[in-house]
Amino acid sequence: MPEANDNVQAKLHRLEALTQELLAHRRLIIASNRGPIEYRIEANGALEAQRGGGGMVTALLGAARFVPAIWVASAMTDGDRRAAEEADGHLLKVPDNEIYVRFVTVPQSVYQRHYYVFCNPLLWFLQHFMWNTPRTPNIGRAVYEAWESGYIPVNEAIAQAIIAEAKQQPEPPFVLLQDYHLYLAPALVRAGVPDATIMHFTHIPWPGPRNWGVIPEFMRRRIHEDMCCADIVGLQTRGDVQNFLHCCEAMLDGAAVDYQHCTVTFRDRFVYVRAYPISVDAAGLLLFAQSPEVRQYRERLRPLLGEQTIVRVDRSEPSKNIIRGLRALELLLERYPDFRGKVNVLQFLVPSRSELGVYQTYTDEIFELVDSINDHFGDIGWQPVRVFYEENYAQAIAGMTLYDILLVNPLIDGMNLVSKEGPLVNERDGVLILSELAGSFEQLSEYSLPISPTDLEGTVRALHQALTMPPDERRRRAAALKRLVQEEDITFWLERQFRDLMTLSRGGL
Repeated sequence: MPEANDNVQAKLHRLEALTQELLAHRRLIIASNRGPIEYRIEANGALEAQRGGGGMVTALLGAARFVPAIWVASAMTDGDRRAAEEADGHLLKVPDNEIYVRFVTVPQSVYQRHYYVFCNPLLWFLQHFMWNTPRTPNIGRAVYEAWESGYIPVNEAIAQAIIAEAKQQPEPPFVLLQDYHLYLAPALVRAGVPDATIMHFTHIPWPGPRNWGVIPEFMRRRIHEDMCCADIVGLQTRGDVQNFLHCCEAMLDGAAVDYQHCTVTFRDRFVYVRAYPISVDAAGLLLFAQSPEVRQYRERLRPLLGEQTIVRVDRSEPSKNIIRGLRALELLLERYPDFRGKVNVLQFLVPSRSELGVYQTYTDEIFELVDSINDHFGDIGWQPVRVFYEENYAQAIAGMTLYDILLVNPLIDGMNLVSKEGPLVNERDGVLILSELAGSFEQLSEYSLPISPTDLEGTVRALHQALTMPPDERRRRAAALKRLVQEEDITFWLERQFRDLMTLSRGGL
């Protein structure tokens, strides 16, 4: 443990020194749809600030806790809009950080079209391969209006806020743009601050050109053109990098793509395309896993454990492939009756986008299948599946400390941080069963049990293998996964980006 602490401190000191060097003369501006804080209006009318939700915010705050930055974000709630109005152009400070927030407010109708029609579900579904293309999507007038009167104006508003902040700085800033909500922002910022160093990082998968063919040509072409106004395009995996390069070659007339060096030359601009697999704040998460709050939940969960316990932690959405995981469990209990009464499943399910009908329908189907499995195999003394349907991070972490098997079988994921959080905090030499289409598979495949997410038979066999794995093999795999996540944690993710920005600012990568 002392050696691990020394390594953590060394990484933090290295990142801090790099940050000081990088930002000695230039400021850092981060931009995203969701901000690091969000405001809600209390019953008494007062504004209450709390940390912004979502994996992207959690990851960036964990990485940038000592990085001074201006963070530009959409005002998503009524509280955000009121906070922006009361700030009257001044920045809002994030507690315990050197981060200052500027909220961008657009008319609610514009934001609704941007977020609820174009970004979710259209882009999200496209990039997660979730469309049932014989039937959906149907690109009609509403999508065109969402592009013209939602996606474009929100990108313009965010870009204008970045430009305004940049022009107050003595030197052109480093601009870190985040995710699929802001694909047009690199070109808009470039036009306003030509000498800025711009990186765009996408947290979700990047499909190949045929998948992008689901949306109209002028939309997909502009997305790729505007992304190529960044200096660096950051993606989660090497596969995503190759797909982006292929898209540029297929869609952009005159683009010169170098697959060996992962670059695109387009309209006299040279763009580096790099994989930066995101991770977790390993040191912070290990401390949190030992906190009184998590320990309390752990003691509450212990009576629900079986002789062996399968855990999964998911947002309640179709890409997480929860129903196939339950079907595999159903087949396992049918085929191997000896596991009945001995193997328990704890399903931590986080509500997600319930305002979208397809998400609510999927959640209903999950509960129907859970009830069916419990009715068929359970009895008064034993129910095979227990579901916790709530957003309760401490409880989910407590559950992950206790698993014998962690099942992570998404249809596709940009990364999937559960597959990194679980092995890091687990205390039972648990086995990770991991979808080959999770972004984390590139890093974790050697020490996990791989499955194709649609392969029910393969998932049943992987579950059986994990349940019967010898203790020495479990211990070896679990220790290797924990070590890997600690070595390539969130500071590693941010350090690689900062080093590339530093090298770029000195003349090239």
